[in-house]
Amino acid sequence: MASPVERFRELLRIPTVSHADESEIDWSGFDRFQQALERLYPALHRTLEREVVDGHSLLFRWRGRERAHDADLPHDGDRGDRSASDPLVLMAHIDVVPVVASEWEHDPFAAEIVGEGADAAIHARGAIDDKGALVAIVEAVEQLAAEGFTPAGDVYLAFGHNEETAGGGAAAIADLLRSRGIRPALVLDEGGAVVDGVIPGVAVPTAMVGVAERGVMTLLLTAREGGGHASTPPAMPATARLARAIDRLHRHPFPTRLAPPVRAMLSTVAPHAPQPLRSLLRSLAVTGPLVAAALSRLGPEMNATVRTTAVATELSGAPGENVLATTARASINIRLLTGDTVAGARARAQRVIADSEVDIEVRHGSDPSPVSPWHGEAWRRLATTVGQTLGDDVLATPYLQLGASDSRWFTAISDHVYRFTPFHLTRAERDALHSHNERIRVDVWLRGIGFYRALVAAS
Repeated sequence: MASPVERFRELLRIPTVSHADESEIDWSGFDRFQQALERLYPALHRTLEREVVDGHSLLFRWRGRERAHDADLPHDGDRGDRSASDPLVLMAHIDVVPVVASEWEHDPFAAEIVGEGADAAIHARGAIDDKGALVAIVEAVEQLAAEGFTPAGDVYLAFGHNEETAGGGAAAIADLLRSRGIRPALVLDEGGAVVDGVIPGVAVPTAMVGVAERGVMTLLLTAREGGGHASTPPAMPATARLARAIDRLHRHPFPTRLAPPVRAMLSTVAPHAPQPLRSLLRSLAVTGPLVAAALSRLGPEMNATVRTTAVATELSGAPGENVLATTARASINIRLLTGDTVAGARARAQRVIADSEVDIEVRHGSDPSPVSPWHGEAWRRLATTVGQTLGDDVLATPYLQLGASDSRWFTAISDHVYRFTPFHLTRAERDALHSHNERIRVDVWLRGIGFYRALVAAS
């Protein structure tokens, strides 16, 4: 029988690559993934109920002991018992982002193990984002189901198929659960990890549990002109007008501030910081503006925790090198800090650009998620499981998720939505997400299975 690592590698080798243009997706990879999952995890598929949602997303339900007697009853959602109204939901996504294979040191879909001992790592697209979590979850459930374990309350596994693009699969799952009157007590999706040195000078390893995530929006900037031959350009061609608008946005970033999840993170790590940093973090009511400004200078990740960010990601102009652009466009990707809004960000961009000849259109956008509490039963379950399985020296702390995840759809049906993957990742490993040479150390991944197992066993 294959080992957990071999099963993981087999699933990593299946290219479930998503694209914004779904006509470019090879859906056979998703079909093969489902088939392999069923073959590799027989106890899970014997014990849990499976539904295919929105074509390729998967929803598994593990009925708890309190619901075993009515397994054949319809989902009416009105019984009000604990397992139906407040189950545990474990989330992950099946899809991965595209690769540029030539940039990788190892074949991105070969799942090679490189190195030995504690340094042995699996190199593959999706090793961390997000098949690492998905396979660790199903490994934990497979083990428990094979042992005859039944959770007290219901446990759901929600695996979306297009998180990297539209997120429609997870949204459909959330809508389905809502239609059945299900309100989870705890939802856990991908997000923060166990990291060292979250703030310079703070050496304690920290489990960064996302209690909220930033909003995401895209502005489309458009400048127009009459066009013509590039040999006789006007004083302000459309491309120059667009470039000026982009430069103004770059030179006038959103102001820094400490959103509540970031303030909570800093307060949590304060006792572990050296002086004088400890005093600064313990007096945020006074020092908050100073600390926020300092954090913004400590690299892109820290900067993104203390301000809404905006960056030009796509540019288009003339169809030829000797042609004046009649229309020049730029996409501005904006990630909204907790407390900011799509409407407010658009209004600010208009003020900063200060050019009525540049059209500003919100292509799409969603406000930041609600903030889940970092106290109470759900939080204690997570923090306790972190200490029990990842190390009693690991400090669980609230965290503001910088990117968007499928969990945003579940905030409509639960007040306790968290974002955390139980892997101890280095800076270099985190930097490889959505880039080349994505990898996860074998020992780190195996330890993550124990985390999910303990969390399910405690449900």
